[in-house]
Amino acid sequence: MAREQPIELFMPPNMLKAKVGGGTFAGLDMSAIRRAEAAMEGIKSEFAAWAASDVEKLMAARARFAKTPDSASRDAMLRAAHDMKGQAATFNYPLVARVSGSLSKLIGELPPEKPLPMGLVDAHVNAIHVIYRDKVMDESNKLALALSVELEGQVAEALKR
Repeated sequence: MAREQPIELFMPPNMLKAKVGGGTFAGLDMSAIRRAEAAMEGIKSEFAAWAASDVEKLMAARARFAKTPDSASRDAMLRAAHDMKGQAATFNYPLVARVSGSLSKLIGELPPEKPLPMGLVDAHVNAIHVIYRDKVMDESNKLALALSVELEGQVAEALKR
């Protein structure tokens, strides 16, 4: 019968906590945090102009791809969708971020040798335009949420083919 060995626990020191000063907010400049939060609020108000420009860029990239479906125009459309995905959630447009993410996934994950399903691309671009235009900022908007879920499902199906 094997004899059990005693268990020895080793707790390494928390060097980060020691460097910061030990407390949750020790060493942090709370006024700097408040200034950063105020700056973010100011930027959020400017996002409306940025978003309008981003929606226009996405629509222009889509039109360019429809006219000239090459890798450069496809990349431009992916970049526009990806940029919107990253910025929209930060600035209280979570459904724009979600639909942009779905479009990014479609463009980015569908092999370049396969043609993009333009009906599905258009559905995404139009949804982003309408969600932004109607200022749908609440994720509980049932229509926009159902549309997002449907688009994501269609992208999953397109990627399986």
